[in-house]
Amino acid sequence: MTHPLKPTALVLALSLALPAFAQTAGDTSTNATERAELDRVTVTVGRGQLRSVQSMSKAEFENAVAGASPLATVARLPGVNFQSADGLGNYEWSTRFTVRGFSQNQIGFTLDDVPLGDMSYGNFNGLHISRAISSENVGRASLSQGAGALETASSSNLAGTLQFYSTDPEAAFGVRASQTFGSDSARRTFLRVDSGDTALGQFYVSYTDQSADKWKGDGKQKLEQWNLKWVKAIGEHRVSAFLNTSRRQEVDYQDLSLDLIKRKGDKLDNFYPDFAAAVKAANTLCGANGSTYVAACDDQYYAGAGLRNDELAGLTADLRLAPNATWKTTAYYHHNKGRGLWFTPYQASPDGTPISERTTEYGIQRYGVVSNAEVELGDHVVKAGVWFEDNDFDQARRFYAASPASSVYQFPSNPFLTQWQYAFNTKTSQFSLSDTWAVAKDLTVGAGFKSLKVKIDGQLEVGTGMPSGSITAKKNFLPQLGINYRLSPSQEVYGTIARNMRAYQAAATGTSPFATTTAGFNAIKGSLQPETSDTFEAGWRTGGRGYEGSVSAYLVNFKNRLLSVQQGTGIQGNPVVLSNVGAVRTTGLEAALSFRLAPGLTWYNSVSLSKSTYRDDVVSGTTTIAISGKRVADAPDTMFKSQLGYDDGALFGNVGVDYMSKRYYSYTNDASVPDRTLVNASAGYRMKNVSMLRELSLQASVNNLLGKHYISTIGSNGFTNSDPTGTYATLLPGAPRQFYVTLTGKF
Repeated sequence: MTHPLKPTALVLALSLALPAFAQTAGDTSTNATERAELDRVTVTVGRGQLRSVQSMSKAEFENAVAGASPLATVARLPGVNFQSADGLGNYEWSTRFTVRGFSQNQIGFTLDDVPLGDMSYGNFNGLHISRAISSENVGRASLSQGAGALETASSSNLAGTLQFYSTDPEAAFGVRASQTFGSDSARRTFLRVDSGDTALGQFYVSYTDQSADKWKGDGKQKLEQWNLKWVKAIGEHRVSAFLNTSRRQEVDYQDLSLDLIKRKGDKLDNFYPDFAAAVKAANTLCGANGSTYVAACDDQYYAGAGLRNDELAGLTADLRLAPNATWKTTAYYHHNKGRGLWFTPYQASPDGTPISERTTEYGIQRYGVVSNAEVELGDHVVKAGVWFEDNDFDQARRFYAASPASSVYQFPSNPFLTQWQYAFNTKTSQFSLSDTWAVAKDLTVGAGFKSLKVKIDGQLEVGTGMPSGSITAKKNFLPQLGINYRLSPSQEVYGTIARNMRAYQAAATGTSPFATTTAGFNAIKGSLQPETSDTFEAGWRTGGRGYEGSVSAYLVNFKNRLLSVQQGTGIQGNPVVLSNVGAVRTTGLEAALSFRLAPGLTWYNSVSLSKSTYRDDVVSGTTTIAISGKRVADAPDTMFKSQLGYDDGALFGNVGVDYMSKRYYSYTNDASVPDRTLVNASAGYRMKNVSMLRELSLQASVNNLLGKHYISTIGSNGFTNSDPTGTYATLLPGAPRQFYVTLTGKF
């Protein structure tokens, strides 16, 4: 394997040399056609921004594999580590999206300004982007790796924000139909109808139906979605609304350990649908209700699944109050009903079957409003924003009788045991204010702050030994300062300082004060501090005819970083130990470069070098865990991504390379997974005016072209202090080579 320093050095050299090449190669003027072509295929680097920002256009999502998670498309941006155990990146138990060493639940996500929460599995305050909208309807995305915009509606954005925006309805009536087939009986049908411009405005409605077998073991992963969006222009004002629904059914892959992979291979999976084999294993390895136990009891379980039903709606009024003043307000509502199923040998069914069906059950009813005003006052642009949300989240742990007839695709009924049941109410309020001042022609400075308060009231309705009570995360002054200086028409430098806070999680599972015992909650509620981060970043951007590039350096200091340590195996559902691991420091360098080698031919590169370390040892009971100076779990030191693309309007395609260095999954760094390099490729052809069609296209794609065996997700069952024998089951192998073919017609 190529040493990671070699591609890194190549990209840094290109970032310096290629702009000079592009400026001297031929005529330096850029006509509108050439500019439009460059815009179609490049990733923009946030020219004029006071902080690190990378954006992806509609074309990037259109050329992605049909049905691929929007996170997989964004993954090639610098600083981003995205992992999933399935070929399209939609399997939520396995998806992990980290930025600059921050985990997914420490990042802010929005869709059309509506908060998606932290998008973690079993989300208590949002939903995953793959459920929030069909990937074909994503219009663009903007990632701020360090300091997100102050007005963004998020209570978790320690590491900046990822904002998605949906496409608008087309101005002319049209129908789009796509059919995808692929490996493991994968199929995806997408149908969208656009009304065109009418007296009542413009709207589209789309339907998506997707299904695929797991690439190992048995079971399917299914998704059905409806998306509706309406837009109406009224003079200089604009009103819009959307309603998106999702029905997802996922049969899980078995979580593995390094020891399991060594002993039984990376294709080991659950027993499903062989119920008799699971019963035999429970009787012989686990004993009756665990009365006798050997470690092989946890090698395989019968099955697991994730079931999620969602409705997400938003209504936006974007008003121009005056030539120099705008006011945008979005009201939203989200309803979720979900189940996480796991067939456990640690609790027998009432009829004596040594397995029962354990669920974690979710119910979300949240509504809120996001309102931001902007006014230009001479050389100043003043912004003020508010965000309010009221969220009722119900969560329960129940057990149901298991039998060969138990379905992994349906919500079970008639539980015989409710271990615990919670009702959480979370009230969030945020205010932001900022001023961006054009001090001189080439110099802009900005200053602002936000005030954030998140109050959680958690009431244990069923169960014992778990806490009830209230806890509040609050910071009245979270400042952000920035500067941008234009060195020349094609070059600029910028710098940012920002402080952010992450609120506590209102859940009985995960990294939450309520996921521990009553004694544990009472011991920490008076002294627990919310996580905060101080981000310092500086960078340089350059761009011109046929190229765009950026380099940024950053330093991030964490305070009061919270981690939950799973006690026993994940299926046992034991209370976690919530630990404050003190300070964490991350330093890094990121570079991105996209340019056009010839008309239609582009090359995009990004490189990320980082060092993220714990600054304090952790005391667990009377034991000191020596992690000071150790690398942060799931924070690779080196990432390199390169994609060569071609699109001349008819023929299109790309080849991409993705390298990532090793990652640790233990806090003491005695357990890790090795580095890996993946290659993906796609090619397609578009034809105009074919019979009754405005456009007909065919696209073929291959993920993991070289068929590499590798570990994708780490931490599926959380991380552990130490795993010297490699027996901690928290790993998910990545999918083998996957093929997809999509036929699309536009009427």
